[in-house]
Amino acid sequence: MSDCLCCSRQTAEREIRKHKYTQANIQDDILQREDGPLCAAEIGSELQKQFAILPGGRGINGSPVIFFPEFPTFNELEEDEIQNVLSYLTSVPSVAASGVGFILVIDRRLDRWAAVRATLLRIAGSFPGNLHLVLVLRPTTLLQRTLSDFLFKYNKDEFKMKVVMLSSVTELHAYIDPGQLTTELGGTQEYCHDSWISHRTAIEAFALMVKTTAQTLQAFGTELAETELPNDGEATTNLLHTHSLKKDKMKEDLQVALSQGGRLLECINEPLQTDPEYSMTHDELENLATVQRLLGQLDETETAFDDFWERHRTKLEQCLQLRHFETHFREVRAQLDVTLERLSGFSEVSVSPVHAEHVLRELSGHEERACDVLDYAISLANEGDRLIENSHYAEDSIRPKCSELREVCEEISSTLRSKKSFLLRAMELHHALDKASRWCEEGIFLLASQPVDRCQSQDGAEAALQELERYLDTAPLHTVTDRSAICCQYEAVLNSQLRDQIDKVFQKQSSVQEMFEKRRISLKKLAAKQTRPVQPVAPRPEVKSPQSSPNQQRKERRNSADNVICKKVESPLHNGGTRHASLSEEEENLAVLRRHVMNELLETERAYVEELLCVLEGYAAEMDNPAMAHLIPSTLLSKKDVLFGNMSEIYQFHKRTFLKELEAYTDCPELVGRCFLERMKDLQIYEAYCQNKPRSESLWRQCSDCAFFQECQKKLEHKLGLDSYLLKPVQRITKYQLLLKEMLKYSKRCNGCDDLQEALSSILGILKAVNDSMHLIAITGYEGNLSELGRLLMQGSFSVWTEHKKGHAKVKDLARFKPMQRHLFLHEKALLFCKRREENGEGYEKAPSYSFKHSLSMSAVGITENAKGDNKKFEIWCNSREEVFIVQAATPEIKTAWVNEIRKVLTQQLKAYRDASQQKSSDSVSPSPTSSSLSPFRSSNQKNQKKQEEKKVEPNPASDTNSSSSPKHKGWNKASLSVDASEENDGYSSGEDPMNSDPDDEVGKKLAPGKYTVVADCEKAGPQELSVKSGDVVQLIKEGEEGQWFVKNLRSSKEGWVAEANLLSLISESKSSQSLSSSDDSVSGNLSTSSSCSETYTSYSDIKP
Repeated sequence: MSDCLCCSRQTAEREIRKHKYTQANIQDDILQREDGPLCAAEIGSELQKQFAILPGGRGINGSPVIFFPEFPTFNELEEDEIQNVLSYLTSVPSVAASGVGFILVIDRRLDRWAAVRATLLRIAGSFPGNLHLVLVLRPTTLLQRTLSDFLFKYNKDEFKMKVVMLSSVTELHAYIDPGQLTTELGGTQEYCHDSWISHRTAIEAFALMVKTTAQTLQAFGTELAETELPNDGEATTNLLHTHSLKKDKMKEDLQVALSQGGRLLECINEPLQTDPEYSMTHDELENLATVQRLLGQLDETETAFDDFWERHRTKLEQCLQLRHFETHFREVRAQLDVTLERLSGFSEVSVSPVHAEHVLRELSGHEERACDVLDYAISLANEGDRLIENSHYAEDSIRPKCSELREVCEEISSTLRSKKSFLLRAMELHHALDKASRWCEEGIFLLASQPVDRCQSQDGAEAALQELERYLDTAPLHTVTDRSAICCQYEAVLNSQLRDQIDKVFQKQSSVQEMFEKRRISLKKLAAKQTRPVQPVAPRPEVKSPQSSPNQQRKERRNSADNVICKKVESPLHNGGTRHASLSEEEENLAVLRRHVMNELLETERAYVEELLCVLEGYAAEMDNPAMAHLIPSTLLSKKDVLFGNMSEIYQFHKRTFLKELEAYTDCPELVGRCFLERMKDLQIYEAYCQNKPRSESLWRQCSDCAFFQECQKKLEHKLGLDSYLLKPVQRITKYQLLLKEMLKYSKRCNGCDDLQEALSSILGILKAVNDSMHLIAITGYEGNLSELGRLLMQGSFSVWTEHKKGHAKVKDLARFKPMQRHLFLHEKALLFCKRREENGEGYEKAPSYSFKHSLSMSAVGITENAKGDNKKFEIWCNSREEVFIVQAATPEIKTAWVNEIRKVLTQQLKAYRDASQQKSSDSVSPSPTSSSLSPFRSSNQKNQKKQEEKKVEPNPASDTNSSSSPKHKGWNKASLSVDASEENDGYSSGEDPMNSDPDDEVGKKLAPGKYTVVADCEKAGPQELSVKSGDVVQLIKEGEEGQWFVKNLRSSKEGWVAEANLLSLISESKSSQSLSSSDDSVSGNLSTSSSCSETYTSYSDIKP
């Protein structure tokens, strides 16, 4: 055992001398031989033959003893076997012991001299170590002993080593102490060859484990040292996790090695545990020292590795902290930039106290949002300071970022304080000016409200004077006195608008004070003058303008003085600072704005997709969940498609297609219009959803309080109910056009501008189609199939009059005076007239409904673009004008749009008719080209003849050069009222034509402003009234109080008031029968028009063969 330990130590020391290698404080010399020493495990079979052993004894001079026991077949051993065993045995003792030299004890007492001689020769030729002495126990037989004595002397020089022939073990004890010899040689040392081999194998295995562990730690340390720190947090986290796993594996290997070394140490010390007086051999002591040294080196290695790993882990954690800090820095920096940009573009200029308060509320909103960002930024800067305090390796990178954050935060805070201070100062000035202005207005009202009759008496004049004095005493509390002081005090907030307001207020104050002074002088004279009582007579107001009536003058007098003494000064609301940025800076700013819009589009799109998924999984899917079935009310069963519509289809489109395609335009937001154009057909799925929304809304209202929806909302932790999320698709399709408008505003000079414009138009078209379809499904009472009428082109509300002709009578039916309010639906094949009903309910249940009234086939329709001389009216007629509908739009633009759309429909019909006629004529004999019967339009003579008939039926007033006089009728005969379809429609019904009455529309008779012809003479009954004669043309300007109208006689240019009751029997409307329109060359090349001829568009069904 001792010999084995010595051998291990010798090997280790040899390796130290050979390599002198040091790695991480591990200097296990046993492990560092380049060629590698022999191991017991490698030559186990040779050692098991036991022809040479190392029992662990020492000579007197400390030389290791190698014992060759009796082995009859020694000479038959292979040379390699002898060489390997001797090389291994000589490598076990320490270097110091090996340096003294080995003592070989060869036991050949039972052998012959020839075998002894052969053994000595083989040993002399193959012994690898330093040989000190060879002791041979010679054969004991007489013959062999005699031969050995004689031949040994003769062959002594042949062995080339010091050989001593011994006759007995007693002689051997003279050279080696019996305590260092085994019992076979008369010694007391106990030796077990199998145990020796086992110990040597364990020690060498432990040494190999130490070597492997050292190499693994070396490789791992090199890997850690050469690892580059990642540039993002996720990679750093993954790297730290990977290295931690490897480190844990290294620690496990170290613990295994330490555990094995501990067990080996216990095994070596086992004899001492059983026998405290046991004395270890030199080899055992060396083995014990070797194992202890290896364990010590493992401990040192573990300590060094733990220290190195701690430094590496700290660096990785600091790297991760740095990456998180940098990520948060970029995020908060972007938010700070947005906040700063908003504040920079925020105008603190205000034009009134209300506007100033509104601007201040907006600024407060910006401040609240900015406070969150500022708190986040300051918190991040403090976190950076803590990293620096903890000796972070990237201090040079962190410190500037912290300083930058604090500087930007201070800039934002300073900007907020500056703007808020500016606004507060401006509000203070606004309130002061407003207070002074109100004082002036109240003073003017006071002057206007003092009764003249009371001031005629001395007491009344004194009371009025005291009233004025008391009011003037309040002037210092309400007025502004020093203009220069005001301008100096508020110089920082003054702009052109405020300067104009200051001038206006001071001018008003001066004028009011002047008026007060004049009134005081007058009242003082009246109070001091003793006058006899007089009959007070109110002054007769002189009618100067239609702005006031006798009953309105008192009310309007309050503001008249203000209008007289003050002139309105027009000035821009806010001129702002002129920007002198270069074109590149402007383009960069626009690019930033485009990115903001794109980010909003993407963020809201992602949120929208998540909300749809949440609804589908949290509500729709739960309706199919058996566990929730008991909570679903009966009215909701099998109604999932009604409640959610095609939301699933919308979600799939946005999730799988639209969102991904939008994200592709992140870096080029100005081109996002292409994405919308490519997916415009897919976006039409919203039409079906919106059409189903009223049914969904109705179903929701029936079941909104059920436990099922409450449970689903609770699971989802939603603050809002399902109805809010069902509205999301409607809100989303509307949001697109707003975002596209914003993007288009910032992309005027970009390549994708045209695509954005086209996408915006297409989205608006979808919204219009959705809106039209919502109105279309609300029609009731139509017996046919609406889908057979073709595509819905337009829809809107109008005022409608009707006219009828009875046979060939020359007297036309009187047009109804009060218009019918109708909602028109223009289809490709028909025009529907419907009546809009009252809106009831809430939400989508409040959508209007329409009762079907009448329809016209577009194949039998003609139009007259201008009717009754009103640019908001046009005529729709059929059957050769036997039935005429006079339609009045809310604005001329709406009328023009409808006329153009109807013209397109008729033009398309005409083209289709021509194509059909040409196709038919190609198959038959062509008629004469001069035949007027095949002309799609009436000839000029026919037109003129029809025009003459119309002139006979509809005579016009003589005052119009292009019209003839109309027959006079007693009463109110107003045939064309300019009534806006969106306003309250009042008019007078015709008593002569009950067929034209709409019982749903009957209300009281009222007049409307306009021109009228007087049909009877009327003298004025008072100084303020107006005299008119039959045939005069008058204009109703304004309705006053107590049933009076302010009227102007266009013949005499006089103005005055006329009672409404008189007007009903005095006048009729002055109207024109001329209807003018522009020609449409796209309809027919043979179409001719003139200024005196009404151009009429007809359908091909009106053509007579």
